[in-house]
Amino acid sequence: MSYRTHHCGELRMKDVGATVKLAGWIQKGRNLGGLTFIDLRDRYGITQLVFNMDTNPTLCEKARALGREYVVMAEGKVAERSNKNPDRPTGDIEIEVENITVLNKSAVPPFTIEDETDGGEELRMKYRYLDLRRDPVQKNMIFRSKLALETRKYLDSVGFAEIETPFLIKSTPEGARDFVVPSRMNAGEFYALPQSPQTFKQLLMVSGLDRYFQIVKCFRDEDLRADRQPEFTQIDCEMAFVDREEVLNTFEELTKHLFKATLDVDLPDFPRIDYREAMEKYGSDKPDLRFDLQIKPLNDLVKDKGFVVFDKAEYVGGICVPAQAENWSNKDMKKLTEWVQRPQIGAAGLVYSKFQQDGSIKSTVSKFFNDDAQTEWLNHFGGEKGDVVLILAGEKDKTLKQLGELRLEMGRRLELMDSSEFKPLWVVDFPLLEWDDETERFYAMHHPFTAPAE
Repeated sequence: MSYRTHHCGELRMKDVGATVKLAGWIQKGRNLGGLTFIDLRDRYGITQLVFNMDTNPTLCEKARALGREYVVMAEGKVAERSNKNPDRPTGDIEIEVENITVLNKSAVPPFTIEDETDGGEELRMKYRYLDLRRDPVQKNMIFRSKLALETRKYLDSVGFAEIETPFLIKSTPEGARDFVVPSRMNAGEFYALPQSPQTFKQLLMVSGLDRYFQIVKCFRDEDLRADRQPEFTQIDCEMAFVDREEVLNTFEELTKHLFKATLDVDLPDFPRIDYREAMEKYGSDKPDLRFDLQIKPLNDLVKDKGFVVFDKAEYVGGICVPAQAENWSNKDMKKLTEWVQRPQIGAAGLVYSKFQQDGSIKSTVSKFFNDDAQTEWLNHFGGEKGDVVLILAGEKDKTLKQLGELRLEMGRRLELMDSSEFKPLWVVDFPLLEWDDETERFYAMHHPFTAPAE
């Protein structure tokens, strides 16, 4: 028996008059006097079914007894809708049902199977099979499937071989703790789940398989954070006999291909930024280039002016926020100061200068810097009347990171980030190590008569 001739997102005006079969889940039903309507859903879309009490009262009563999420098969003729729905691809037609079969009954679902559901996260995870019926979730899964397919197509086209690597391996500690699996055959012995296939892909390289890839599960036994989870999937690759340029160009083209194939977005060539430049201009090794607000150093303009906070600081820098001088009150500035002083940011305080449209300047440091000096700051940023200069001071690396967080917060508050815009880049020449107190002690122990290079 054939359960369907078409799916629920397929029929159009060209199909009017055809006899069809559809199968799916009942999204909702509506009883309107002599007519009953049912929205039938599958993963492809929704089609409206119509039942007429005057022409077939028995079938109409049967339809009225059906509940949400019943699984049904419906047979009938495609007809033009008198009241069209422009928001639905099948909104010009409906099915005048001649027969309907219940394939599976359903209890009333604990939350609505809608794009915007009334179910909280805990409830939806308890009934995950119901949550997976929702259109946004299904679209995400289908998108992921297409992304994997396009990855394979592109990497195959440039000579990569897809090779599976083992999941049960010897522990090779990386940046997190391993998940361990006890061995039944060898009591007291354990396998580890891989944090990445690093060892295996290096074996493949020395074996002569010079281009490998795998869309692979990785496992890390670490605490949950916004960008951390115990199990994740990555596109894992390795190449031999290549230099940095070939690696960057290969994966830049892969990224361009994926964006075009899945989102129909044409990405430009990726700019290259040195790590130090990224930190000094944006306070981040993954800068958001969708908006400007570059960080600029102010040491030359503010040092040795009698303001002890600046005079003692290794680094003084800031950002210039456009057109907010008239909008931000003293209360707003106090809240912003408290924001940068939070433990997550860790700044000691915030210095600001608001350049009013009438030419006056409202600042926290007017006692130490006159209007001419502060106007120099504004000119240094290329700013104008109405702008606000925000300044932080302290240890250089720490202050740059704080300014980077402040820059991102301004981007969010002022809605400077366009979520539909993509600005990928390469950050190159990362340092191998970060200099900290422990590194300094180690260096001093082994090189007691030399100072580390700046």
